[in-house]
Amino acid sequence: MALAGQVAIITGGTSGIGLAAAEAMSDAGIKLVLAGRRQEQLEGHAARLPDCAVLAGEIADPATPGRLIDLALQRFGRLDIVFNNAGQNHNAPIEEIDVDLVCQMVRVNVEAAYRVAYTALKHFRKTGSGYLINTSSVLGFKVRPNAGAYAGTKYAIEALSEALRLELAGSAIKVTCIEPGLVLTDLHRDHAVRPEVVQNVEQPLVPEDVARTIMFALQQPAHVSIPRLMVLPQSQVI
Repeated sequence: MALAGQVAIITGGTSGIGLAAAEAMSDAGIKLVLAGRRQEQLEGHAARLPDCAVLAGEIADPATPGRLIDLALQRFGRLDIVFNNAGQNHNAPIEEIDVDLVCQMVRVNVEAAYRVAYTALKHFRKTGSGYLINTSSVLGFKVRPNAGAYAGTKYAIEALSEALRLELAGSAIKVTCIEPGLVLTDLHRDHAVRPEVVQNVEQPLVPEDVARTIMFALQQPAHVSIPRLMVLPQSQVI
């Protein structure tokens, strides 16, 4: 698939997997629209990445998906790829869980992700082609103690993605779920004990590992569909 000159929206593009994917796509000649909450960091990325527009704000704002598509069309005149990546992670035992934070996570991981997905696909339906990539997780079909709420949000992404893939089969619109295992990102910055310690994972993934799987999917010929791609640290037992 020829990628140079295509245009991609990346949510959660400030750091971690989103930023690594942005850098990999930029290296392939893809023009970017990055979304995130931290204006200063986004502007810093735009200053060093060619053909990069940014939109700072809350992904859970119902207006954000439409604003991102409008920005892509105004700045670059087209939209080919949407990497639906923004997410939060709140896990804790029953006695310690903050239900308000759980509900906030659901708004970002499910409600906002659904809005981005459907807004993108309605645009792709009009143009006749496009690629939606959703960030799921190994916890999109596995669960572990204390992580049921987060896993539930990723089960939701898996179900939506598979249904959309079936609905779009035979068209020039693709849907792929990326399912990372443990990745060292800012998602775990507030954890008292690092998850690689808790899970006894000697060498977790880094965001660039996941970015390579995304680029693999994007580089496949038009007749190839990749519904899901899981990438795990070699030492992670699931």
